[in-house]
Amino acid sequence: MVASIAVLSDIHGVLPALQAVLDEPDVRAADLIVVTGDHVAGPQPVEVLDRLRALGDQAVLVRGNADRELVDMARGEFPSDQAWEIDLWAAAQLGDEHVRFLAELPHPVTMEVDGFGKVVFCHGTPRDDDEVVLVDTHLDRWAEVFAELPADVRTVVCGHTHMPFTRYVDERLVVNSGSIGMPYGQAGGSWALLQDGQVQLRHTRFDIDGAVDRVARESGYLGRRAWAEHYVRAVTTDAEAVRAFGPRDGRTIS
Repeated sequence: MVASIAVLSDIHGVLPALQAVLDEPDVRAADLIVVTGDHVAGPQPVEVLDRLRALGDQAVLVRGNADRELVDMARGEFPSDQAWEIDLWAAAQLGDEHVRFLAELPHPVTMEVDGFGKVVFCHGTPRDDDEVVLVDTHLDRWAEVFAELPADVRTVVCGHTHMPFTRYVDERLVVNSGSIGMPYGQAGGSWALLQDGQVQLRHTRFDIDGAVDRVARESGYLGRRAWAEHYVRAVTTDAEAVRAFGPRDGRTIS
């Protein structure tokens, strides 16, 4: 059984943001780092994946929808007219070994955590890496999403929507750790710590100007500075993100 877990998510190929969070004392001290998907779809895909793989047994990587889609792009199995330009570029940077590694990532992952019992770590939802649930998603939708979960799973940790939250859903704790590389609402790296039966949502401040400059200097993506100026600086607000994601969680009233 694992005593403490640092949960990271949605790095999206931003190495300076990832490194800032990995440098946090409580991340370094955690028994395990679980990264809940969308690792490399961004301006520094190889650098981020190599850094994550270098963590070895200290880290468990869960597949995100963007990881799955990048594998398909790298293999020529994803319609290019339906892909973001940066994702196509990122997929083209991956070597065969990177593609195989991403293709073999599990989703979801279940493990025993001290103070929590069985915890499911996923990207979108346990049943679908691209499914959207939000902090204000209706209870009937949550019931549908969790219908096939074993009764003894009382905690679900997810990512995908880039906005941190904790809430209870019919006595089940749901945690979204937010995003490391593409935060909505507040610049910086959001992550979570599961320890002693409690969840702490954490936020790591770092030099945003320096991170943007580093991405612009080190990435080979043509639109790297404009991408970093928008996403690393968190230009998209949480309200804008909720309005965009909302229709995908089954709601009929905004």
